[in-house]
Amino acid sequence: KSALLKRHTEKPQPNGRGSVESVDPNGNRMYTATSPMLSALSEEVSESHQPDGLVSALIALAGYLKKLETQAHLVHLNYEGSNFLPVHAFLKGQYEAHLAQFDAVAEYVRAMDHFLPMCNCGLKESVGGFENCKSYDGKQMLMTYLLNLDGLVDQATLIESMAGEARAIDVQN
Repeated sequence: KSALLKRHTEKPQPNGRGSVESVDPNGNRMYTATSPMLSALSEEVSESHQPDGLVSALIALAGYLKKLETQAHLVHLNYEGSNFLPVHAFLKGQYEAHLAQFDAVAEYVRAMDHFLPMCNCGLKESVGGFENCKSYDGKQMLMTYLLNLDGLVDQATLIESMAGEARAIDVQN
């Protein structure tokens, strides 16, 4: 399997989908993230490696979603402030949505005839660029969660591009 992060010697070209595309010396397409949040997901994508690259990216996304679900749930429980009730209700909806998103991504992996890690430790190993809350300050917790939501969007954008290359229309949409 290819490494999660590839360095390029050529000047990469933006592809308009949240990543930069270039070609390695062997003619394989390479994707490099345009943000640090995505750099852990950038992988070699060639005709012979498209499904494995896409599956690896989907497993990393599933791990990220699981961490995001846990973070939203813990912020939901630990948040204090005058706006506690609306934030509490909002975050409940968020962690429930992240669980459904995790399930949907995991189903794509299984539909591609691959397995997910058997425990949370295996999922955590696939995740890069996730920020942990470092304070119980409500504003700081929400800002960290927001930063991680932005990382989720970046990852989904990269996977959409990879799925298009692999002609995995169900994943791309």
